[in-house]
Amino acid sequence: MTNPINRAIELLRQDQAIYYVGGHSGHALTYAQGREDAHVWADYINVGMEHGSFDMAGLAEYMRGLVDCGPTRSGHRTPTVIVEAPVNGTDADNVRFNAWQFRQILGRGVHGILLCQAEAADAARAFVESCRYPHHSAGVDPAIVSPIERMHGASRAARAGRLGLGTRGRGSEATAAAVWGLSPEQYLSCCDPWPLDPTGELLLGVKLESPEGIAKCEEILAVPGLGFAELGPGDLGLVLGYVTVPREPYPPEMKEARERVFAACRINRVAFLETATPENIVAKLDEGVRVIAGHREETAIIGRAHQKRTMPV
Repeated sequence: MTNPINRAIELLRQDQAIYYVGGHSGHALTYAQGREDAHVWADYINVGMEHGSFDMAGLAEYMRGLVDCGPTRSGHRTPTVIVEAPVNGTDADNVRFNAWQFRQILGRGVHGILLCQAEAADAARAFVESCRYPHHSAGVDPAIVSPIERMHGASRAARAGRLGLGTRGRGSEATAAAVWGLSPEQYLSCCDPWPLDPTGELLLGVKLESPEGIAKCEEILAVPGLGFAELGPGDLGLVLGYVTVPREPYPPEMKEARERVFAACRINRVAFLETATPENIVAKLDEGVRVIAGHREETAIIGRAHQKRTMPV
């Protein structure tokens, strides 16, 4: 590889904020829309399949459009694309039963996945493991028995706080590699979560949007392999009784949740995602927010100037 694949990761490595577009209820997944979005002002595109259609054929066409109208002015083959998966991260079993979603999404050549409603560290570990190939060993419990021993019936679960082996299987690497402009072998090598793998090109995130998730946010965000996290004010506000989405300044219980999640992100070196506007972007950046939601290019222009960003848009 001559250039990094994932523009969002390249910027986060430099402690530069990343700005995204795309809502939670779907994105136009067509070849034509991909061509139109190939030079979007944002650093990454969020594809909302949590509430939008789980459209794998459309996603493949969208990625093809991005490639055919690329590269970006920053020299990347496409903008980063991150998909919000429909599965909820309530527990490990639920995540593992729905791991087929991650395989399907990653097989289309996207650059990351967001797990919604994360509520347990075991669920977050199952998420990371489901998105990894088993030959990647960073963060894996060294006490896990070898493949040869497993073929003879031996088994040992990973200890608390350590990852088990990845469970993503061979089969979609050729289609994903073509989107990334790599050989299948190169793709198998670099499609691993950053920053767990310092050279990884896959960005995984979690959304903490329930009282259960807030209560366990410190454990969840300590799971190796997570690159970013957000407080979900919409769903958290709803369960707290706010029909209208609470906006800043948050009510006291929401403010407390926000500060707790942000603190856990800082401790674990996980980028914190939050909405910003032209009026508050400088304060957000100075506070340490590094993933910026909001659909106004003006916000990004002001924020990039404040951080003296040099990478072209």
